[in-house]
Amino acid sequence: MRVLLAEDDSKLGNLIKRMLEKNELAVDWVTQGDTAFDYATHSYYDVIVLDWMMPGQTGLEVCRQLRKDGCQAAILMLTAKDDINDRVLGLDTGADDYLVKPFEFAELLARIRALSRRSSAKLKENIVEIGELILDRANRSVRYEETEVQLSSREFQLLDLLVQNKGQVVPREVILDRIWGLETDVSSNNLDAYVRLLRKKLNLPEGDVVIQNVRGIGYKLEAHHVC
Repeated sequence: MRVLLAEDDSKLGNLIKRMLEKNELAVDWVTQGDTAFDYATHSYYDVIVLDWMMPGQTGLEVCRQLRKDGCQAAILMLTAKDDINDRVLGLDTGADDYLVKPFEFAELLARIRALSRRSSAKLKENIVEIGELILDRANRSVRYEETEVQLSSREFQLLDLLVQNKGQVVPREVILDRIWGLETDVSSNNLDAYVRLLRKKLNLPEGDVVIQNVRGIGYKLEAHHVC
């Protein structure tokens, strides 16, 4: 299960991340609303956990915009606001569940698991087919025309990110932040090298599925002649 955690309290955020990972959940942790929106827009998550009050966009604003843009991921709102009107506002904005601080970690974990189970559609999205290209997130494997393609963890993440945004340009900055983190020394030239290697390993016929370089912006995956 993949979880996006947006919590600006570094102590609490780090604790939640470690505890979720201890329970075998894959977690991306961000501390600002704007960053949470970017991650949720350009990646696939089963559950998004949003703190109500964050720098930049609030969790409520992020939730509202994600639903407006058609995001189908389950959203859990974390907040110190325990007034019934605040709870109603959060749910009406698009949140699927609401947890008031302070809370027990066991309850947070149970709610996340319950949210993930509620949508059977999420299970189908573990396997994505684009023509003869099949990406299996559960097993972290890729096949093309029944042949398995051996990819490194970074290469798989890169392909997954492009697949999730098929037909849309993913900015270089977003790719670097999402896969390597902005604190890394990986450069834009390193990203170009990864893309070249990914293209070589996939060895896709020209005109089928193409990883296109959009000069000065980023990359996008285009699928042609795919029913």
